Amino acid sequence: NNHRNREIEKNVDLHPQTNNANHHTREISLTRLIVRRGQPFKLTLNLRQPFNKQGTLSFFGVPDVVKRSPSAKAVWKVELDKGSSTVTGNLILTITPPADTPIGEYTMTVKHRDQEMVLAKPVVLFNPWCPDDWVYLKDENEINEYVMNEQGIIYRGSSTYIGSCNWDFGQFEDNMVDICLRMLDLNPKYMKDPGDDVSARCNPIYVSRVVSAMINSVDDSGVLEGNWSGSYPNGVSPSHWTGSYAILKRWFDTGSYPVKYGQCWVYAGVMCSVMRLLGFPCRVVTNFESAHDNDRNLTIDVYHADYGVRETPSPDSIWNFHVWVEAWMRRPDLAKDGKYDGWQVLDPTPQEKSQGVYCCGPAPVVAILNGETDLKYDTPFVFAEVNADCIDWLVSEQTDGSKVNIFSDTARVGQNISTKSVGSNKRMNITDSYKYREGTEKERSVFHYATTRDLSKVDEIEKKEEETDVVTPVIPLQPPSQPMSMHFEEVRHRNSLKFSLELLNRMFFMSYSECFCFCGYYISF
Repeated sequence: NNHRNREIEKNVDLHPQTNNANHHTREISLTRLIVRRGQPFKLTLNLRQPFNKQGTLSFFGVPDVVKRSPSAKAVWKVELDKGSSTVTGNLILTITPPADTPIGEYTMTVKHRDQEMVLAKPVVLFNPWCPDDWVYLKDENEINEYVMNEQGIIYRGSSTYIGSCNWDFGQFEDNMVDICLRMLDLNPKYMKDPGDDVSARCNPIYVSRVVSAMINSVDDSGVLEGNWSGSYPNGVSPSHWTGSYAILKRWFDTGSYPVKYGQCWVYAGVMCSVMRLLGFPCRVVTNFESAHDNDRNLTIDVYHADYGVRETPSPDSIWNFHVWVEAWMRRPDLAKDGKYDGWQVLDPTPQEKSQGVYCCGPAPVVAILNGETDLKYDTPFVFAEVNADCIDWLVSEQTDGSKVNIFSDTARVGQNISTKSVGSNKRMNITDSYKYREGTEKERSVFHYATTRDLSKVDEIEKKEEETDVVTPVIPLQPPSQPMSMHFEEVRHRNSLKFSLELLNRMFFMSYSECFCFCGYYISF
């Protein structure tokens, strides 16, 4: 078999050092080809059998031009470089994954007659440097902070005494690519329908929800098990951890068994690492005096019986601090004009179910600011975390059970919302991006607006998505088709040479067709 493979090609050069440097992935690996979508990369193929000088008919397709699916959308572009020589069999290919291709590992194979061999298994990630990618971020300093920086700070404590802890995100450590890809492949949506799940990975909205669900382990094979009891049997206290990699590596090495234990800042730190590795601009955010509104009425309710002063149990609560992440992405599913693009709240800590799963977001920060609680995903819950009113009720339990508002605090919830500054270790207060100043007329009008939104429409949309078990992407799901192929055929000889290159991402395939004349050879793309 090795002898037969040698008949196909002398060698292939994936140029991993050059390609990875151009794609900002050399921090991940210098030997494994890791590229970002929407950006070209090169490979050189040296064939043992050169092409005849009289002419070569070349077909490039995803799949072959004859068999391609006309409805496929994600179009890979393949170009034959001018430095190629068909006489010597030296082919230099420039390949560009489209800016909306699914992320993941692809397999490239060469076929010649009945022979086949694997050329490479490139990994494709989101590309915050590409204007056509939904995670595009214009500011290079912000990309360096929110994608490339492996060190960070997470804030804890209370609104009057804000403490901090250093956190090692370690998103470029060994095996992080394989760890993150396994996380995607173990999510229940993939287990139920691999084809739909893999094709939906074109959409950062979808991928971010999957990651949010997979960081906790309540209803899947997620990374972390939570524990707020103060007792940590067969594990360690959440305060033991100082970085993400030790947690992720333990999860990976133990066959995806949940690591014990985590709390909100650990969940957020680990999710930030995964998101940055996948190519999302992502940052950790702490909200002090963070509300947990159980019934979406946007108030934290405390009940007092009219025959005594002891509080009666309430499902609502306020945490002295709570930590989540923000990821930067476009939201054309909510508005075509970009109104809701930008930072989105995602929370991997298991608090409430979203579409039947313990995950939260992405919820646009600008929607939270303006009280637009009728937008997906989980915007009412996040709005309440930062801007719920606290109300004490006196309940008449001896008569009709009616209740009277005896005290309201409109300013307690949502204090000193904080994240690390770009390019420095200073704390940045971003409270104004979540809500208008407490005590102002604008803040009260937004709160009133939020409480009067009709949530039935978004509930209906999310229920429909839950039933189909997939987040409906604006980018259409790609229909299954044949693998990518590249054929070379000598056209003036009875004994033709046929050569093909296949590219497939698990169960997802793409196609295109375009023709032009290049250096005397007819090349069909």
